[in-house]
This record gives sequence, structure tokens and C-alpha cells, in this order.
Amino acid sequence: MDSPCVLVCAMDKDSGFCFGCGRTTDEIAYWALRTKDERDAIMAELPARLPPLKKKLEERRARRRVNRRNRG
Repeated sequence: MDSPCVLVCAMDKDSGFCFGCGRTTDEIAYWALRTKDERDAIMAELPARLPPLKKKLEERRARRRVNRRNRG
């Protein structure tokens, strides 16, 4: 069974999507119980979900780097 998981399990509070794979917690939790058609439908949505998540994650990381420099 294919899974989009990339072992980066961190959820975006605003969208509810995982920063790594783009799925919701329900989609992740019930992945193995879904039919192939349901999994394929979710997989088809992921390319549209991931770019905004990647951008948000980069912005979040940049803020953390700035905060670390300011503490020193």
C-alpha cells in the first residue's frame, strides 16, 4: 500500500494538514482502512496542498533562526 508519508509529522494548526505529507489527522489515522479509490482521491489532492505548507514551514523556520540570534 502506497503512502505519501515522508516521516515529517508536524501539523499546521491553521489548515489541519501535515507539513510533510499534506494529509489531515483523520486521513493519516484511517489510511489503511480506506479503499484504493479513496486513497487515490486523497493522493490527487496532495500536490495542491503541499506548496502553501512548504512556504509556511520555511517562514516558520526563518523566524526561529531570527529568534535564536536575538537571544544570544
